[in-house]
Amino acid sequence: MPIKLPSDLPAYDVLSREGVMVMAEDSASRQDIRPLRIALLNLMPKKIQTENQFARLIGATPLQIEFSLIRMTEHQTKNTAAEHMEAFYRPFAEVEASGEKFDGLVITGAPIEHLPFEDVTYWEELTRVFEWTQTHVHATFGVCWGGMAMISYFHGVPKHLLDHKAFGCIRHQNLAPASPFLRGFSDDMVMPVSRWTEMRRDEVEAAGLAVLIHSPETGPALVEDPRHRALYIFNHLEYDSGTLKEEYDRDVAAGKPINVPANYYPSDDPSRVPLNRWRSHAHLLYGNWINEIYQTTPFDLAHIGIDSTDWCSRGVA
Repeated sequence: MPIKLPSDLPAYDVLSREGVMVMAEDSASRQDIRPLRIALLNLMPKKIQTENQFARLIGATPLQIEFSLIRMTEHQTKNTAAEHMEAFYRPFAEVEASGEKFDGLVITGAPIEHLPFEDVTYWEELTRVFEWTQTHVHATFGVCWGGMAMISYFHGVPKHLLDHKAFGCIRHQNLAPASPFLRGFSDDMVMPVSRWTEMRRDEVEAAGLAVLIHSPETGPALVEDPRHRALYIFNHLEYDSGTLKEEYDRDVAAGKPINVPANYYPSDDPSRVPLNRWRSHAHLLYGNWINEIYQTTPFDLAHIGIDSTDWCSRGVA
């Protein structure tokens, strides 16, 4: 079944052209089923690009999804038109005050890795988001900096600055092939990595959390946290084929020191067109996550946060 999007959201036309099943509000209202309510807390500067990336993956399942966009209340973006933000985003304070609940929430990364978490201008509100997920969200997916922030807040696991950027398409190992989140996964896979920080496997495991996907080169990539009904991914399976190229070209143009992203361009030649070698695993991971939500979330939205124990009792985490 399709993802339900506003017909004038840019992602609607983009995904329609790509063959992703999308549905406008008037069509969705005629279906006699409850769509899953999935929200995206978008902390990335390029809001529209990030919307497209996550909507593409979330909308690729055979379930109807009601997709909502949330922003931090006071933080003002400089890279997306105010009209777009006003039309499609709700501030978290408004969502919180409404008391509404969601089956799933994705919290994106943010380009503020160099800052201690407590120095981020919206950190206090973000910690309210984390607490709110425990009573108003059935399952949460923290991505890159968003995942590191969640695992640090809930478990005290520190992030560590790297002396060079982890950048490229890095091979990872599947450590938990029996996990329902990794159904259909190969024993190893390539994942786009783009970060200046890391979390370390021994510290993650010491916090009682399971590392599902790991790279000897760049460390843990996917971690599950059953007590908080959360997954944390530190890399970027949602990236488009050209996203690493955009980041590389941007830094080169700005004169910043940056390595050619490893194993991304054929023969590591930036003049050649990069190949996407992670798309299938991206769809598998987000499809598996949506499937687990569908099978465990309460039918009555009011019971989310109260009757969400099935997430753990099914042996999901």
